[in-house]
Amino acid sequence: KVCQNPDMSQEGVALETSLGYLLKEAASALRAAMEEALRPLGLTVTQYATLELLAQRPGLSGSELARGAFVTRQSMNVLLQAMERDGYVTRPAEAPVGKVLPVRLTPRGRRSLAKATVAVRSVEVRMLAGMTPIEQSAAFGALRSMVDSLRGDET
Repeated sequence: KVCQNPDMSQEGVALETSLGYLLKEAASALRAAMEEALRPLGLTVTQYATLELLAQRPGLSGSELARGAFVTRQSMNVLLQAMERDGYVTRPAEAPVGKVLPVRLTPRGRRSLAKATVAVRSVEVRMLAGMTPIEQSAAFGALRSMVDSLRGDET
């Protein structure tokens, strides 16, 4: 049940019927479940996201990784320094072109990602357990539409 009143300025947002609030609650619950699943592996959600992004797109810059992992460039730089120190990623000492330091996974990073992917998939399976494939597809489409609308990408 979604609040049907388009003029909510007088009433405020009814949290129990706000789709935005429910979406934030779902995102928070998903993140908490992922953190719990990744903790035994010594990884955070942001570290996992960084490893996954690098596996799919080797050589991304710190700025590109920050955008993909939804963190600031400064936070990503600190994270990459730690991940490089711990042997998950490598970066050249000097930029091959311009100022960009392309980041790449190490063998240790790939092994950690493989274990983390299993943990994260189990969380997603748990999250979707009460939905049919048709409901999952509809939810995916609805969320994609919301993101596109908010970013102004609607076609």
